[in-house]
Amino acid sequence: MNDYDVVLLIEQALTPADAAQVRSLHEGLDEPVTYHVLLPLEDAAARIETAMGSLSAGEMMASPALAMSDAEMEALRKECADRSAIELQATLDALDAAGADATGQVISGPPIEALGAKVKEVDGREAIILTRPHVVAEFFHLDWTSQARRKIGVPVLHLLEHENFDEQAGGGEGVTGA
Repeated sequence: MNDYDVVLLIEQALTPADAAQVRSLHEGLDEPVTYHVLLPLEDAAARIETAMGSLSAGEMMASPALAMSDAEMEALRKECADRSAIELQATLDALDAAGADATGQVISGPPIEALGAKVKEVDGREAIILTRPHVVAEFFHLDWTSQARRKIGVPVLHLLEHENFDEQAGGGEGVTGA
């Protein structure tokens, strides 16, 4: 009997509740389920750009020494790699505690390409993308889920981290009752 392979693309470590929710999706299947977790490496350059983008023009003019040395940049890259490895291990531990069989890897390339490659590699039956809410990206269909649905050819489920199924079904992001 072949495993039912599910590829998970996540942005940050799963909580025990997230892991239990993912595991609950596959309870009762006859085949053993194996989860393959992909966690994109936190991008040191993006962190720097974000930090610099939050500075006002006046602050940048007053501080011409914002350039980072190669050693500082390498230290930041290592910090990002270490953080990603810790988040991946926390996710694997949470899935294990939820009764799931899971493997994982930190990826450095484009997330959707890695997702498609992993689905193909393991003959995945479905993909699950767990993200924080990205209202603007989803509005313009630039999010990972929209890209994956166009690209990989297996069912793709998009879950929001830290929200249970009932919360996610509650009328959509940003919608409030009147």
